[in-house]
Amino acid sequence: MKNLRFILLLTPFILFAKGPSVEQLFSVQTVKVKKESANHSKKNYGYVVANQATVYEISPRFGGYVEKLYADKIYKYVKKGEPLAVVYSPEVYKAKEDYINSYKYTKNRTNKGMLKSAKLKLSLLDVAPQEINEVIKMKKASPNTTIYAPQSGYIFVKNINDGSAFNAKANLFEIVNLDDIWVEARIFEDDIPWMKKVNNFMVSFKTTNNVYKAKAELLYPKLNPKEATLTLRLHIKNSRHELYPGMYATILSHDKAKEYLTLPQTAVILKDGKYYAFIVGEFEGEYDPVAVSVKILNNTTYIITSGLKAGDTVVNNALFMMDSDAQINGLY
Repeated sequence: MKNLRFILLLTPFILFAKGPSVEQLFSVQTVKVKKESANHSKKNYGYVVANQATVYEISPRFGGYVEKLYADKIYKYVKKGEPLAVVYSPEVYKAKEDYINSYKYTKNRTNKGMLKSAKLKLSLLDVAPQEINEVIKMKKASPNTTIYAPQSGYIFVKNINDGSAFNAKANLFEIVNLDDIWVEARIFEDDIPWMKKVNNFMVSFKTTNNVYKAKAELLYPKLNPKEATLTLRLHIKNSRHELYPGMYATILSHDKAKEYLTLPQTAVILKDGKYYAFIVGEFEGEYDPVAVSVKILNNTTYIITSGLKAGDTVVNNALFMMDSDAQINGLY
């Protein structure tokens, strides 16, 4: 842009350029270059999945038969320590009788090795401690054994019914605790440098107005070739139990806030590949075009990287300064 100065005459709303005179039938509004603390944001999408650390599979170390089933429905919520099923296991029943016999044999002996061994066998069969203690207390072995919930959560897998037979190591139940969940976010390859600068994640869902803060746990070291995306695992506290696996998530990420010189985008104009602002001159009604370097902060604001300093006053609507006669004459 050639050196050009606009002079605003005292006549209200009449703007003339030196040289060819042109009327601008608009009032000239100004704005100051200011420092603003802001951060950038980016939107990604993903899905809720169960936190694998809170998934518990119940696979007894003995075989047997189901006598009474308490956890009788899929997706039922159970609390830690709640009975899931009462079963009969010949192996456990025999181990209980051996424990009682060992107790009677060692009762008046100083060597308790046999008793300890019999108790250890029951523990290794994963019989509940309270049930082992009950054997000695009652001096009688119950043929039935109770399987208890090792944690609170929802029953996502149920492979037995009343009267079912099962083998040792069979997966009878899978309990999933949803107090903590994961969100697996889809990240494009180009976003990897951005993710290294991200300070926090805000995750929202269609089913609730609550916005959740999340922490990044792991960027999976595997690319999905069909989508050209990687998966970023986010960790969310789900104490309200509003979030369930499979829910669609919108993830807004922010980098660390920085201080920038800013101007409204209306105060900057692009001409011939260069950006300009019109700074207030020395005299009233005088405006000088200044070349500036800019970056986009958001959809309404530019970051000024050179050409102006904090406190400079410029025309707020630079488009009005683009005088049609001046363009025709090649002035800028």
